[in-house]
Amino acid sequence: MKNLVIVESPHKSSTIGKYLGSDYKVVASVGHIRDLATSGKFGLGIDVENDFTPNYIPIKGKKKLISSLMKDVKNSDKIYLATDPDREGEAISWHLKEALEINDKDYERIVFNEITKNVVLESFNNARKIDMNLVKSQETRRFLDRIIGFRLSKLMQSKTGGKSAGRVQSAVLKLIVDREREIEKFVEEEYYTIEADFKDFAAELEKYRGKKIEIDSSIKADEILNSLSNAFKIESCITKEKEKTSKPVFKTSTLQQAAVNKLNFFSSKTMSVAQKLYEGIELENETVGLITYMRTDSERMSPEFINETFDFIKKNYGEEYVGVVKKVKKKESDQDAHEGIRPTSIKRTPESIKKYLSTDEYKLYSLIYYRALASLMKNAKTNATTLVLENNGYTFKATGSVITFDGYLKVYSDYEDNKDTSLPDFSNYSSNTLIADKIEKVQHFTKPLPRYTESSLIKEMESLGIGRPSTYANTLKTLKDRAYVTLIDKKFHPTEIGIKTTDKLQEYFSSIINVEYTAKMEEDLDEIAEDNKDNIKVLKDFYNEFEPLVEDAFNNMEKAEAEKTGETCPNCGSDLVIRNGRYGKFVACSNYPNCKFIKKEEKEIINLAECPKCDGHIIERKTKRGKIFYGCSNYPKCDYASWYKPTGNRCPECNDLLVEKKKEIVCNKCDYKKN
Repeated sequence: MKNLVIVESPHKSSTIGKYLGSDYKVVASVGHIRDLATSGKFGLGIDVENDFTPNYIPIKGKKKLISSLMKDVKNSDKIYLATDPDREGEAISWHLKEALEINDKDYERIVFNEITKNVVLESFNNARKIDMNLVKSQETRRFLDRIIGFRLSKLMQSKTGGKSAGRVQSAVLKLIVDREREIEKFVEEEYYTIEADFKDFAAELEKYRGKKIEIDSSIKADEILNSLSNAFKIESCITKEKEKTSKPVFKTSTLQQAAVNKLNFFSSKTMSVAQKLYEGIELENETVGLITYMRTDSERMSPEFINETFDFIKKNYGEEYVGVVKKVKKKESDQDAHEGIRPTSIKRTPESIKKYLSTDEYKLYSLIYYRALASLMKNAKTNATTLVLENNGYTFKATGSVITFDGYLKVYSDYEDNKDTSLPDFSNYSSNTLIADKIEKVQHFTKPLPRYTESSLIKEMESLGIGRPSTYANTLKTLKDRAYVTLIDKKFHPTEIGIKTTDKLQEYFSSIINVEYTAKMEEDLDEIAEDNKDNIKVLKDFYNEFEPLVEDAFNNMEKAEAEKTGETCPNCGSDLVIRNGRYGKFVACSNYPNCKFIKKEEKEIINLAECPKCDGHIIERKTKRGKIFYGCSNYPKCDYASWYKPTGNRCPECNDLLVEKKKEIVCNKCDYKKN
């Protein structure tokens, strides 16, 4: 063996291995192989007094893998580090080089934005060395997150009962809490609209004698109604041709937003499914990555893909559907290292490969595919009509539009919010007067800003510059996992502990836990990546401001008292209190850690069936992670367990329990299925 290629993912290594042949061995590091230790001052694994020197150690459970990788390195003449094409990927390559003791002359760094044979092979012609500016940027982010996370999390745990705090996480939580308080303070106001209904359309009151009108009471609305007749004069009817513009290809934030809105996917699920599509799917004659890299700020597309897509559109839809390459607006904070998220080949239609994909993979691939295809198609054209009606000095307006050329909507209409309504053709209307079927007042109330959904919160994070595409999904997941927020009707509601944690952080850390500071830190990380800022100076400036605030909070922040239950501990006589745990609230002794009494939850145990293995009964139980299963009451003597709820009846063929599985009654042991 002469050439070794190291990637992160075993699935990725399998795909790439099929492209390279017998002269290459492709292996996977399974992500990072080492991380900061939890030793030293405050358990940071960073020597803050010695220019933030890190203490890296192998990640638990990876020593055997590292030994195997070192053997592969020693048996190779050339090592290619082929981790992901972003800062995290660059850092993983650097950690591999350092931990596996790879000499500078013996390695090359290769990157590719898609996992297809031609692109992977071409990447070897563009090999380079590790970009240490990108590594320093990622490392600085890691140090900041470790320092803030460890110091503030310990503070919150000791003072508020909160489980963690973080640079991005706490800033986002503050957005949710602030929005909740705006909603609580909001005072709704009554207002009315006046609507005239005709046979084929409706018109709404807009002005009185040329001035905008506001109706703030029922009395005022009635006065207007009494001033109107049912005959309306057509003042004007103007039709203009307008265009509906197609959107650019997805970047990470817009993909996550669209998947939430159109597919009902959580952002974490979107990224997980996208990862599989990127790393490679086994088709009939090949294993190939179906989409480009899914962590990106960019909306660019390669000239090769654009030309291929134009040819595809011309062949399948006609010359009149071929669009143009639109200029993409780019913010300074955008990392434009690679393309937007697109299919690796426009010829690989979702329908042609549907049988090789799971349901979720097919849905997400279709969304990505048709967004990219639509972005290069002609704009849709509509005839937009505005009808203005007059009635005793009051002006009513109705609008409508009709699509005259579907353009990109030919392929993207299923994903577009189409609210087009048509108006009758008034060009040949014989009379200048229209008679309304009815005119009525409609009561409304002003509404506060809505609570954030995953989609709107990601959009807000991107707009404010909080975090990066690769962090959005994980940040929202962490807030849910820490029980700082709950999702009700797909909207974020802060919990009591989430509000309490935010208030305490704002009391002592308002200068750091805020949108502006978090966004400024992202800018500093970008500057480090561009070699325009020194990473050690950035860390020192941060730490010199942050650490005094932490010390002050540890000394002066009042510790929140746990809520007493009114009961006493049977072991030591101290008060029993309600505490927050990983799986919710529980009752324990206030004298912890001297007394570790925890009150067992008392609940009625319902016997669901007799155990088929012993004389016990099947009852509902929970795993350590809170997942429900059904097991024997004689556990651990009897190990009977099932994920499916027993019906209480036995299988006529093997006498095991019949259970409910996907709305069917089946045997838990054999293939019996009840008709």
